[in-house]
Amino acid sequence: MTVDTMAEEGHRTDTAAEAPDMPEWDVSRYGPLRERLVILPRSQRSCTLVQPADLDRLLDLAQADPEEHLPYWAELWPSGIALADALLLDPSPIHGQRVLELGCGLGLTAIAALWAGAQLIATDYSAEALWLTRWNCSRNTGRVPDLFRMNWRRPSEQLARLIGSSSIPVILAADVLYEDRDVEPLLRLVEHLLAPGGLLWLAEPGRRTATTFIERLRQKGWSDEVATWSGPWPDAGDTAVVVAVHRLRRPRR
Repeated sequence: MTVDTMAEEGHRTDTAAEAPDMPEWDVSRYGPLRERLVILPRSQRSCTLVQPADLDRLLDLAQADPEEHLPYWAELWPSGIALADALLLDPSPIHGQRVLELGCGLGLTAIAALWAGAQLIATDYSAEALWLTRWNCSRNTGRVPDLFRMNWRRPSEQLARLIGSSSIPVILAADVLYEDRDVEPLLRLVEHLLAPGGLLWLAEPGRRTATTFIERLRQKGWSDEVATWSGPWPDAGDTAVVVAVHRLRRPRR
């Protein structure tokens, strides 16, 4: 299947609003795409994802990014796999709920959230990630989420208009806490957007920054239920990775 054919099929099946300035996939700039089958380790649900085949080219292009955002979105990470799996094992917290995903990447967690019945808003810094999420969701579920381009470290007023006056009951995030500079912006964002009593579903592979973030929430009275995933992961280099999936509940008052 060619990229042009994929783009045409994606346009025919999309049912939600497109993200502003979301391009088609530019093979001459970003390189070709490849397909891969993903089987979630516990639920055993499977999907086929399209992702960039030439990650080195994306790394070269990222050198010009003033925010120094590396193309993490182009990889399939264990945290995203674990979070998708967790959503399907217990879909009740998101079924029928408005859900905001921070950093949708290739769209694996978004696919699981749609399967689980979420009314999903998927966001990412990368317009290319949003295009792939649109395509991958459409192909695997027949639906796409609302898509919104956002740097969550510096969220714009457009996000507030998108969400409206009501707070979000569930926020999803997988592997978003890479550096110390990520902690404070994420704290501000979830406390601004998440409804009292709402749920932050956070998947992370044991980074120090995530530990700091979670401890800060616990000090504010948030509860935390944790489950761990140890694979199997699709990439051989991730064999030793253990992912913690946190269900962080905001106090009602």
